[in-house]
Amino acid sequence: MRDLAVTTYYTDESIEQSQLKRASLGFYARFGKRLFDVCFAIVLLPVVAPVILILWCIVRCDGGPGFFGHARVGRNSKSFTCWKLRSMVSDAESRLQEYLAANPEAAAEWERDHKLTNDPRINRLGHILRKTSLDELPQIWNVLRGDMSFVGPRPIVTKELAKYGSSVTAYLAQKPGITGLWQVSGRNDISYDERVALDVTYLARRSFLQDLKIILRTGTAVLGRTGR
Repeated sequence: MRDLAVTTYYTDESIEQSQLKRASLGFYARFGKRLFDVCFAIVLLPVVAPVILILWCIVRCDGGPGFFGHARVGRNSKSFTCWKLRSMVSDAESRLQEYLAANPEAAAEWERDHKLTNDPRINRLGHILRKTSLDELPQIWNVLRGDMSFVGPRPIVTKELAKYGSSVTAYLAQKPGITGLWQVSGRNDISYDERVALDVTYLARRSFLQDLKIILRTGTAVLGRTGR
């Protein structure tokens, strides 16, 4: 269920430049957020690393790679490899193109959301990994490298930048996150335009307490198995 308490949306036009400047130049944005990311990642590693190793071994059982890396756009337009546990079949791209060519409604959904309700590429274990968001655990490496933050916009591919329109500067001003307002505000049940507005809203409100609140509420979203 969508949490309406956090869906007071903003756009670049509706936020004063002074607000955006404060959001970008405050102590937390400049220093504290990175410090929190590194410390939190170090605390989580002893718990997360064994889980990643076990899941990697299981994923490898079908003969394909255990990890999947895909190019994403980060802060200041910097491209980086976003890592996940592989949740798709080995011939995922060709299977996707065949499916979209044969299903116009699915093609429209893909064009609109860059996601599919019934994705033919997902393997059997992949459905579980995505429902529980366990496929995203390797992104803790992206956080340690500085490509991502624990909280931020959903990482996107280059061609999705056009969907942000005038709000693209808000996306490029911050690091993508493992979780974010999009995760706790409906996730797959919100439109792309709402996702964009949430990214702008997060930038305007960004703070240590806001990040803690989102991380805590992410646990509820994961337990609710809202992923796909």
